[in-house]
Amino acid sequence: MSLNSIFQYFVPKDKKIFFPLFEQAANNVVAMSMVLVDAVNSNDFNTREDLFKQIDKLENKGDEITHQIYLELGKNFITPFDREDIHSLATAIDDVADFIQGAANRMSLYRIDDFNEHIRKLSELILQASQDLEKAVRELKDLRNVRNIADSCIRINSVENQADYVFDRAVADLFLYETDAIRLIKYKEILAALETATDRCEDAANVMESILVKNA
Repeated sequence: MSLNSIFQYFVPKDKKIFFPLFEQAANNVVAMSMVLVDAVNSNDFNTREDLFKQIDKLENKGDEITHQIYLELGKNFITPFDREDIHSLATAIDDVADFIQGAANRMSLYRIDDFNEHIRKLSELILQASQDLEKAVRELKDLRNVRNIADSCIRINSVENQADYVFDRAVADLFLYETDAIRLIKYKEILAALETATDRCEDAANVMESILVKNA
């Protein structure tokens, strides 16, 4: 029996509350990403506004889940892996939700009705990264599935690199072709929020890779 298996045997059942909470948080981010993709591909103003409101509600739900993880961390002496990793992973997942909401809020507040290919592509990349994040988080309860977690983390890193390229290309196009300074600022802020959401997915992947190393 491996050291990790022995450790898992002695972890009380109620101490494993962290795993379903992490899964709920990751699932919530995927839901937000899907709504975001729907919003930037919609041509109807009222439909988009309804979708943005859905994102707000989901972000509030994510905050509640994150708060519950922090509460459980304070109440439980025994945890399935390092306390700082639990805190860091919860924070990173919550940050993904925050930046998705931040981008959506800017789209709504700035009355953006022309979602260019860069905004749509970044939204799709956020969804891809979120889905891989959810897959990796789902495997955390059984750290024998190291390959599955590692593969998901690698894909998240690849998506983040793609997002960097799309963001750089988008900003370059703005400065080359956009003549309205206010419009340029609006789009740059939205693009930055979207790209940062993929950065936070990578942060979560880095935490999970750290967990893998510590529990090898």
